[in-house]
Amino acid sequence: MLHLLWLVPAFPILGFLVLALVGPRLPRKLAAVVGVASIGASAVVSILVATDFLAAPPANGAFRQTLWSWIDIGWFRPQVALYLDGLSLVMTTVVTVVSFLIHLYSAEFMADDDGYSRFFAYMNLFVASMVMLLLADNLLLLYLGWEGVGLCSYLLIGFWYRDPVNGLAARKAFIVTRVGDTAMALGLFLLFSHLGTLDIQASMSRAASQWPVGSGLPIAAAALLLGGAVGKSAQLPLQTWLPDAMAGPTPTSALIHAATMVTAGVYLIARTHVLYELAPPVQLAVAIVGASTLVMAGFSALTQWDLKRVLAYSTISQIGYMFLALGVGAWTAAIFHFMTHAFFKALLFLVAGIVIHAMNDEHSIFRMGGLRRLMPVAFWTFLIGGCSLAGLPFLTAGFYSKDLIVWAAWSSPRGGWALWSAALLGVLLTGLYTFRVIFVVFFGEPTAEVEKRPGPAMTIPVIVLAALSLVGGLVELPPALGNLPLFSRFMASALPPFEGGGGGAMSEGLSGLVAAVAFFAGLYGAYVFFVRRRSLANQMALSRPGRALHRFWFADWGFDWLYDHALVRPVVWFARVNKGDVVDAPYRGIARVSQVLHHGLSLTETGRVRWYAAGIAAGAVVFVGIALIL
Repeated sequence: MLHLLWLVPAFPILGFLVLALVGPRLPRKLAAVVGVASIGASAVVSILVATDFLAAPPANGAFRQTLWSWIDIGWFRPQVALYLDGLSLVMTTVVTVVSFLIHLYSAEFMADDDGYSRFFAYMNLFVASMVMLLLADNLLLLYLGWEGVGLCSYLLIGFWYRDPVNGLAARKAFIVTRVGDTAMALGLFLLFSHLGTLDIQASMSRAASQWPVGSGLPIAAAALLLGGAVGKSAQLPLQTWLPDAMAGPTPTSALIHAATMVTAGVYLIARTHVLYELAPPVQLAVAIVGASTLVMAGFSALTQWDLKRVLAYSTISQIGYMFLALGVGAWTAAIFHFMTHAFFKALLFLVAGIVIHAMNDEHSIFRMGGLRRLMPVAFWTFLIGGCSLAGLPFLTAGFYSKDLIVWAAWSSPRGGWALWSAALLGVLLTGLYTFRVIFVVFFGEPTAEVEKRPGPAMTIPVIVLAALSLVGGLVELPPALGNLPLFSRFMASALPPFEGGGGGAMSEGLSGLVAAVAFFAGLYGAYVFFVRRRSLANQMALSRPGRALHRFWFADWGFDWLYDHALVRPVVWFARVNKGDVVDAPYRGIARVSQVLHHGLSLTETGRVRWYAAGIAAGAVVFVGIALIL
């Protein structure tokens, strides 16, 4: 089955081409069939390939499939080739399966939208770009997929482009991520110019053999690639685009935040892990960026009233956990959390879409309430997703993956008490803001009527994702709970094993116990402030320090204000002052001379034929005279 690997990106590309070329002329049902079936076929092929890979692993733990030569100029011969190992297999399978469930959900959610076929065309192209990014054998093909997901995010965030706010959000996402992409492009040029190849495996092998640990070149290259990862995965300081990306349709939010785009940065660092091991200062920076981001985004999530923006900040925070794991060398733990996060975050966004849809497009959690009885399926699935996000011990997938990262932050030689404390604070904040949403939205007295109820196409995906959010973590059990590291064993051929330092006085079980206490502390805090004594939360928010903190956290810690005043306004001011740019003067002069000549020549057009004939004769005489003289 491995030879069918090329079909994984081919089906979404084919679906995109059909929908882009003839989609507007197709009946809605047929457009949905093309959009959903193409991703479904890709998911089926991914599962078949994964099954074959597990049953009969290829030599050296990797399979390479060359499709054709992309460019052939001298010794520069990048190919359109696919590379499948444990890392790309896990991510591709998760991306295609979760994307299929989101597409199935979209068939009903977007049923009344005017741009129905256009939506599925963009979504198909999005999945195709992400799969190409994951399976790329060389850095050029990876960069093609990288920019493809950036383009599709712009198209989908601004899908309802008639609203200027949506267009602004799309442009913001495109421009902010371009900052990181520019750094990444420079990093790729550096790697190519010094290592002489774009092949990922060959370039990493040459880097390990040619560059000493801690030397300038690997530090520069790793830092530049980190810039790209920070932009695409919405980490500090380029995280500002992601909350505004909620302007797009809810299925788009689920696709961007759960399985595609924001995890591209995590994949990039994991795929080039050799480079980061050669650059310890940059790897430490990855951990610091992740720890800082997960705490910052957790505080911001506490202040949001828009249901989708709460989930957006939670995505930033959870990607921060993945960066923290990468930074301390827990490569497998980062990918494990990617997998569980894809399940529960897609679930949360899709259920949020059901709730918003039912409440006639209402986004404010404070205008909801009492939905536990009115929408039981939405309640139970959201509760499962929320518990997995917050890390309910033993019962949810999120607990196992997050607990592994918390322990790695302590026991890794690159970790320590500071990173461990940040991870624990993130657990507390996640429990607090997650159950704040659950208690406000689903408990209490109903504040509005449920106008729309989901059909099977919206219900089945959330039930499947809820099941995966419960059992998805059982592939990696810690020593205290059965010691079944199946996921780590499978990833060993693609990523280095975690080299923990033993933890000293702290054991893995004790670290997990402390994390469980942090979870229940967040749960209890949410219960006190938003169920038992809601007036207390209002009093704290209305106090002078509370108002200041609320405004600061709500405004994403002032990053938008900082960028507006430090970057946007100076450029706008300079452009306004420099409207009469001196560089334009020569070009304006050329244009003026052309106008004068045109005006002079137009005076000769009198319409008098005799004068035309005389002019022709005189010109001929002058021409003959010049020829005779010269």
